[in-house]
Amino acid sequence: MSTAKYRSIFTASTAQQRKENFDDYWIFTQQHGGELLEEEKDLLKKRAKLEFFQNNPVKLRTPLANTDAFYRNYITMVDDPKSLDRKTLMLTGIYKFARHEWVGIKGAWAVAPSMADSRTLQDKISRVHLAEEFCHVRLFEEMLRTCGLDEVEWLPLSPWKEKVYEFFPKIPAFLLNAPAFVTELMGVTFYSHLHHLFDDVLADEPEVRDRLQALLDEITIDEAAHVGQRRNFIGATGIKISKWLVKPFYTMFFNDIPEIGLLFDLQQMMKDGENFDFNELPTHIVERSWIPSYCKV
Repeated sequence: MSTAKYRSIFTASTAQQRKENFDDYWIFTQQHGGELLEEEKDLLKKRAKLEFFQNNPVKLRTPLANTDAFYRNYITMVDDPKSLDRKTLMLTGIYKFARHEWVGIKGAWAVAPSMADSRTLQDKISRVHLAEEFCHVRLFEEMLRTCGLDEVEWLPLSPWKEKVYEFFPKIPAFLLNAPAFVTELMGVTFYSHLHHLFDDVLADEPEVRDRLQALLDEITIDEAAHVGQRRNFIGATGIKISKWLVKPFYTMFFNDIPEIGLLFDLQQMMKDGENFDFNELPTHIVERSWIPSYCKV
């Protein structure tokens, strides 16, 4: 007898189910993040959580052996990545992933309707969703600061990549929804594997391991909900396209971050994306997140 509580994220859904789930997600997100601080691209409860971490700092017992190696490679890998120790490689990889996220949400925020100009529930949800993503970048920065890296700058990508990210949110919704959903799915997959990597790389730094996992949990809770929320935009044809896009999107994105291939099993990440059903997420993540009703058994 199966003990699975949830169905595949690629499970079929009706238009009526998706409408009801948008209403339910809106209630969840209002309770979850608190008041939107639009000028600051922030949310009240998220800000308070970050301040808790900042006011109760944790630091490495043994500082990184060579912070210059991090700063030399965190924007662009100039050394042979195999020459870097795993802590440094992990931290440069975290920054590069977060940097892509930052560039993407920066472009989307600029074109998305403000809360005052939002005409639909989906517009309002998307505005809060983007504010949550800005909160994630702050949490990633706190991870780096916890490891003694407090001089990180959030810099643009190459001009053509910036143009791609600026263009992406301007694509018509019927073309945008499937790839946007896959990018959220890719985030949850990466975070799940990163959580396990902390156990390995930070085994000698248990306090920092626990703090980084706590910071990552805050991101993963939101991102799991975002997977469900973005799934809710997609009908029968779009969800088939989405599943087909997993391999090429994961491959294209992660190949741009050389650390990924050294730290993670990309083939397993792609399988996890194609088979994602919420069942493998820790209970404490699922209990604080949101899952579409049609994905529940």
